[in-house]
Amino acid sequence: MAAVADATAPVATLRKKVSRPMAVAAIVLVWLVLFAALRGRQTLTLAAADLTGLHRWLNDVNDSIGANRNSNPVFLYFFNEIRLVIDNLVTFVQSLISQPTDGRPVPQIGWLGVVGITGYVSWAVGNWRVALLAVAGFTFFGLQGLWQESMDTLALTLSAVLVALLIGIPLGVWAGLSDRVNRIMTPFLDFMQTMPTFVYLAPLTLIFLIGGASAVITTVIYAAPPAIRITAYAIRSVPETTVEAADSLGATRAQQLVKVLLPMSRRTVVVGVNQTIMAALAMVTIAALIDAPGLGKTVVQALQSLDVGTAFNAGLAIVVMAIVLDRVTTAAAVRTETRRTDGRFLKWRRPLLGAGGVAAAVLVYLSHTYVWAAEFPGDGTVGSHIASAADTTSTWLQDHLYGLTNALRDAVTNGLLNPFQTLLTDSPWWLVGAVLVALGAVLGGWRAGVTAGACVGLLVGTGLWSDSMTTLASTVVATLLTMLAGVVFGVWMGRSTLADRLIRPTLDAAQVMPPFVYLVPFLALFGATRFTAIIAGVVYAAPVAIKIIADGVRNVSESTVEAATSAGCNTWQIITKVQLPMARGALTLATNQGLIYVLSMVVLGGLVGAGALGYDVVAGFSQSELYGKGLAAGLAIVLLGVMFDRITQAAARRTRA
Repeated sequence: MAAVADATAPVATLRKKVSRPMAVAAIVLVWLVLFAALRGRQTLTLAAADLTGLHRWLNDVNDSIGANRNSNPVFLYFFNEIRLVIDNLVTFVQSLISQPTDGRPVPQIGWLGVVGITGYVSWAVGNWRVALLAVAGFTFFGLQGLWQESMDTLALTLSAVLVALLIGIPLGVWAGLSDRVNRIMTPFLDFMQTMPTFVYLAPLTLIFLIGGASAVITTVIYAAPPAIRITAYAIRSVPETTVEAADSLGATRAQQLVKVLLPMSRRTVVVGVNQTIMAALAMVTIAALIDAPGLGKTVVQALQSLDVGTAFNAGLAIVVMAIVLDRVTTAAAVRTETRRTDGRFLKWRRPLLGAGGVAAAVLVYLSHTYVWAAEFPGDGTVGSHIASAADTTSTWLQDHLYGLTNALRDAVTNGLLNPFQTLLTDSPWWLVGAVLVALGAVLGGWRAGVTAGACVGLLVGTGLWSDSMTTLASTVVATLLTMLAGVVFGVWMGRSTLADRLIRPTLDAAQVMPPFVYLVPFLALFGATRFTAIIAGVVYAAPVAIKIIADGVRNVSESTVEAATSAGCNTWQIITKVQLPMARGALTLATNQGLIYVLSMVVLGGLVGAGALGYDVVAGFSQSELYGKGLAAGLAIVLLGVMFDRITQAAARRTRA
C-alpha cells in the first residue's frame, strides 16, 4: 500500500501543478504547431452548390413526403389533422382582427375595436398608465402604415401563446407535483431552450409545409418550455407547511391544487405567461422565413434587398409590440401581489363590467359595423417619414462615419475573425475535432469531452464541416467581445448601486426585443458583412451576460472586500484579485448564456451576409434543390449549440464545486 501511495503521489502533485489555464494553453500551442505543418490538408471543404449523399437523401425524403402527404396514414390522420386544427385557429383569429373574411372588405373587428379592447384589457390587468401605453402603441402601428401587418403578427402570436399555455401550464403543474416527471422533462426543456430559433424552421416545414399554421406550430414548440419550466418552479415554490396545513384539514389533491398551489403561485405563473409571449413574438417574426405573414415578412424582404428604411420602420413596430405586450403582462404579474391598505389582495377588474367595458363594447360594435371605424384612417405617412429618416441617417452615417465604422470592422475582422477562422477552416478536420474534445475534457470533465467528440463526429457527418467552423469562428469572436462588455459593465454595476439603477432598465428593455430587430441598425452602419452579424450578436447577448456578472460581483461578501481594502489593495487589485476570482461561477454562466445568444444571432446573420450555416438554412427555404443541405445545416447548428452548452455548463459546475 505504501508503494502504491508513493507511486501515485507524483501524479497527484502533477495534477495540482498543471492548472486548467495551463492545460488549455498547452492544447492551443500544440494545435498551432500542427496547423503550421498540416495547413490546408483534409479540411472537408464543400462548395456552395455541392451536395453530399446525406443532402440528396434528405431531398429525396422531402420529395417522398410531399408525394405521399395525403395518402400516408401518419400524415393523413395525425400531422395533417394537427395542421388543420392550427390553421383553423389562425384563420379564425386573423378574421377577427387582421384579414377580411366572409365577403367583408375588413376584418370582423376593425382598428377602433382592437384599440378599445387593448386599452380596456390593459387597464383591467394593470393600470391607466399601462392602458395609455398600449393604446398609443397600437395606434402607432396604423400611423406607420403597418396596421394589417401588425395585426397579422399579433394574430399569430396570440394563437401560438394560447396553444402553448394550454399545453405548457398543465405540463408545468404535473412537473411541479411529480419529481419523476420533472426529472424526465428537464433534459428535454434544456435541449429545446438551447437550440437557436432558426433550427426549428426546417424540420417542421418538412412535416407541416410552410405558412401561418406551420409558423404557429413552430412557435408553440419554441415558446412552451418557459411556460412549463416557470409553472413547475411556481408550484414547487409554495411552502410545504402551507400544503401540509391544507392536507391536515382534509383537502384532496385536486382541492390542494385549485385552492392552495395555483392561487399561491399565480404571480410566478403570470411571469411564465410573459416569457411565453416574448418567446412567441420572437419566433413569429423569424417564421417569416417560412412564409408567415406579418411584420417579420416585411423585415425579411427589406433585409434581403438592403432596404434599411423599410426594415427600420417594420422593426420599430416589432419593438413597440414587444414593449406593449411585456408591460401589460408584467403589470398583470405585479397586480396579483399588490395589497390594499386593508391587507386584501387587489383583484383584476372583471371584463365586460363598468364604464370601461361598455366603452370597449361600443368601439367593437362601431368597428364591426362601419368601414370608417374598421379601416385605419390615413395613408401611413408617419411610417414613410420614419423610413425616409432611417435611409437618410443610414446614408449620413455611411458617408461621415465611413472611416470609423470601417476601421472597427476591419480591426475585428482582420485582427480576430480572419485569423481564427483560418485556423479552424484550414486545419485538418481531425485536428480541430481533437482540440475540441480535449478542451471539452479539460474545461468540463470527461463527460463534456465525450459530448464534444459525439458532436464533432456528427458535424462531419452533416457534410458541412467548413461552414460549421466558419460559424464557430464568428460565434467565438462575438462571445469574446460579449464577455469583454459583460465584465466592464458588470463590474461597474456590481460595485455601484447608482450604475446598476441607471443601466439595468436599459438591459431589461433590450432583452424584450426580438433578435430580428438588432440586425437593422448595424446593417445601416456596416453593410451586409460577417461583422454585422457579430456586432448584432454582441449587442443581443451582452445584456444577459452583464446582468449575470453584475449579480456575481455584488454577491461577493462585503467582509472579504473590506479585508482586502484594509490590507492595502487598490480598486484594480480588489476587482482582479478578489471580486472577479470569487465570481468565477457567474463568469462561466455568463459565458454559457452569451454563447447560446450569440449563436442564435450569428446564424440569423445569414440574412445580412454572414454566410456559413445561416446562409445554408435560408438557401434551403428558397431553393428546393438545397433543402436537404439546409436541413443538415440546421442539424449542425443544433450540434454546435449542444456542444457549447454542455461544455460551459459542466465548466460552471466544476467552478462552483
